[in-house]
Amino acid sequence: MYEYKTTGTCSSKIIFDIYEENGVKRVKDVQFVGGCHGNTQGVAKLVDGMRADEVIDRLKGIKCGFKPTSCPDQLARAIESQL
Repeated sequence: MYEYKTTGTCSSKIIFDIYEENGVKRVKDVQFVGGCHGNTQGVAKLVDGMRADEVIDRLKGIKCGFKPTSCPDQLARAIESQL
């Protein structure tokens, strides 16, 4: 399990795991601490089992209102930091 301290979002950290299956790194067990519970729970379920590189490609750069980042963007950054 990895822990990533977020910056610029309502969530304070993201806990997640990366596993390898047939040479492909995948994401599982994503948990956001804080943030908009419904949204972060939805994102966590959507990315469960997804290729790590695909999660990064889809979520990196998403903004929240006028903020330069978002919880999905922070998840992409967290995963990227572990690859």
